[in-house]
Amino acid sequence: MKRFWNWTKNEEGRTLFLNGVISDETWYGDEVTPQIFKDELNSGEGNIVVWINSPGGDCIAASQIYNMLMEYKGDVIVKIDGIAASAASVIAMAGTEVQISPSGLMMIHNPLTIAYGDANEMEKAKAMLSEVKESIINAYEIKTGLSRVKLSHLMDEETWFNAKKAVELGFADKIMFSKDESVPETQGLAFSNMVAINSILNKLPRKHEKSAINTGTTYEELSKRLNLIK
Repeated sequence: MKRFWNWTKNEEGRTLFLNGVISDETWYGDEVTPQIFKDELNSGEGNIVVWINSPGGDCIAASQIYNMLMEYKGDVIVKIDGIAASAASVIAMAGTEVQISPSGLMMIHNPLTIAYGDANEMEKAKAMLSEVKESIINAYEIKTGLSRVKLSHLMDEETWFNAKKAVELGFADKIMFSKDESVPETQGLAFSNMVAINSILNKLPRKHEKSAINTGTTYEELSKRLNLIK
């Protein structure tokens, strides 16, 4: 399996780097790779720093890594220097302290899968995704203290957080390099992908169809593209 993690060690301790897709090959059913990760994690003592820059990936791999970090005897300092999205955000929740770069981002959304078969198989896939979502909410709830209903709504909307909003909602504890520990609520921003697209669609009245044609894109074509993105 292609490794998505890397360890370094210096006088200050050990550092784990999680970069790119979390297990771009299947982790489920693989007994070797998870054990390698666990053995490397437990090969030393003391606190560790975990740098995360990942768009997400395999939720099973993320769940196991989350559990391993939660059980680790030393402190786990998570530092998000780029993005911690999807499954990577779950791993971040294992931090004793979670720090995020002032230019960093977090994103949470509902779990996804690919399924095929008859209606019964589709219902099974739907039920499975519901259970996976509940398990992810468990990790978010422990870290943030937010209600399950609130977290569920944030996931439904595929919500992006800038650094200040991540701290405000409890997904992170502090902003890296910041001298001011306080984060005014009015300065945070959560971006909902679906809400933004719906807003754009609502601002495209048909009376502008003529100007759209002049640019080579009709109202119907533009609306169709935005709905595909949504």
